[in-house]
Amino acid sequence: MLCLFDLDGTLIDSEPGISACIQHALAKLDVPSPDDLRSWIGPPLRHSFAPLLDNDAERIEAAVEYYHERFATLGWREHSIYPGIEDLMAELHAAGHRLAIVTSKPHRHAQPIIDALPFGHRFEKLYGPHPSSPHSEKASMIAAALTDFDASPHETAMIGDRRFDMEGAVANGVAGIGVLWGFGSREELEVAGARAVIEHPAYLGALLQPA
Repeated sequence: MLCLFDLDGTLIDSEPGISACIQHALAKLDVPSPDDLRSWIGPPLRHSFAPLLDNDAERIEAAVEYYHERFATLGWREHSIYPGIEDLMAELHAAGHRLAIVTSKPHRHAQPIIDALPFGHRFEKLYGPHPSSPHSEKASMIAAALTDFDASPHETAMIGDRRFDMEGAVANGVAGIGVLWGFGSREELEVAGARAVIEHPAYLGALLQPA
């Protein structure tokens, strides 16, 4: 089976780095930062910056650039691997599943993270949107993965913690598996079309067994 994994909130807890970069960008623009930034993890940056910046396109682009400025040097290192993920990747690889990353992070930021992960070599491809894109693009990236791997939607799963992952899966007829150790809720995932929702990485292997 082809297993497509989201990155933030699914493989790694990236809240420290993302939050620090958001705060950096807003400080540069003299805008107070919200106290709780967890909801920012997953959606495209421009989508999240827009309300705070009065939908001013020029200021939104400036905020995104300030964010990337810090992320490229510091933010990409500020994360931890969720417990059980490394063992899960070894288990899936040993079972013959093919693995890839489908993330809302631009490729230039995601690649160094993947390269530094102890199991990063197990992923055959990385899909990330262009830095200038205002959209998550999960649906189009999943479609690209199906083509690249010559995989059937019925033999593919998208594993992630936010609605964007599930919506992208539904759009492609792929099984969306929601995870609860990240930043989304069970309700968010189920409303978005998750076929299953799991509470620990150890439960994923059984879901991927042939019927």
